[in-house]
Amino acid sequence: MKNGLIAALLAVVALGGAAHAQSWPARPVRVIVNVAPGGVADVTARVLAARMTESLGQPFVVENRAGGDGYIGFDAVARAEPDGYTLAYSPGSSMMIAPHIVRRADLDPLKALVPVAATGRVSLYVLLNPKIPANDFAAFLAHARANPGKLNYGTPGNGTSPHIAVEVFNREAKVSLNHIPYKGAGPALNDLLGGVIDLAFDPGVGIGQAKAGKLRIVAVAGAKRHADFPNVPTLEEQGIRGVDGGPHFGFYAPAGTPAAVLERANREVQKLMQEPAVRDRFLALAVDIAPAMSPEAFAAYVRGESERYGKLLPELGIRGNR
Repeated sequence: MKNGLIAALLAVVALGGAAHAQSWPARPVRVIVNVAPGGVADVTARVLAARMTESLGQPFVVENRAGGDGYIGFDAVARAEPDGYTLAYSPGSSMMIAPHIVRRADLDPLKALVPVAATGRVSLYVLLNPKIPANDFAAFLAHARANPGKLNYGTPGNGTSPHIAVEVFNREAKVSLNHIPYKGAGPALNDLLGGVIDLAFDPGVGIGQAKAGKLRIVAVAGAKRHADFPNVPTLEEQGIRGVDGGPHFGFYAPAGTPAAVLERANREVQKLMQEPAVRDRFLALAVDIAPAMSPEAFAAYVRGESERYGKLLPELGIRGNR
């Protein structure tokens, strides 16, 4: 009798979750992007939110909560009701790298949030302000080696993928570039254009400025050259290995969100990622589209990447608060 009652209650819970997923979304959904406007994470979030609004019939409203190495946005989502109506959209670095650097007793993103769907990852583009006397990668490398500690590079923030990439580059290329953290790729790009900083390993938001001749692109930190810059080599082609754009961007939900809702949201994102218009927009931003992953597979990916960076950061001398 008792076992039968438990089984019946479990069945009711399962049916309730399924019904909730079928009706989701029944009202507007907040999508909190934990970086500043103008960066690749922000732009791709808005591309997907617009399509989800169209396909699901409810507004998906993007809200930027930048700062705190991504924790301001994470905190807002972690405090929300776990009902599927508040989601985070975050660069992989905020979830899988920053927690090794910024440790908060009150908020561990890997515990407070659950992965929903991966979307894509960036290559990085070595962009120089034209005041740097270098027209190609060899000249830039020679200039950097001749001026140790004198060149400043900007990133979307401490512990972000571009930050890690440049520190790996410093080690592998035997140079010393100074880190200037910003609250997003957009603000870093603005200061690069203004000559406040000398260079950036840009996640793609500065490609248009490079095409316009306002910045100089000298290398790609990624698997392949950019189609619009066929003569610009990858760092691997120059013998510098291990420098990349970091882990996949993705959607996250507050811990405790019903599994059926996570699965519904995951299916919707996976469907949209196959649409030619969405794929073309991602590719125009030089974002490599993530392989299809269930929420469980994405969670395993997040754990694996977090462990990898947990080992890499001390090797680079990057340590967090205690």
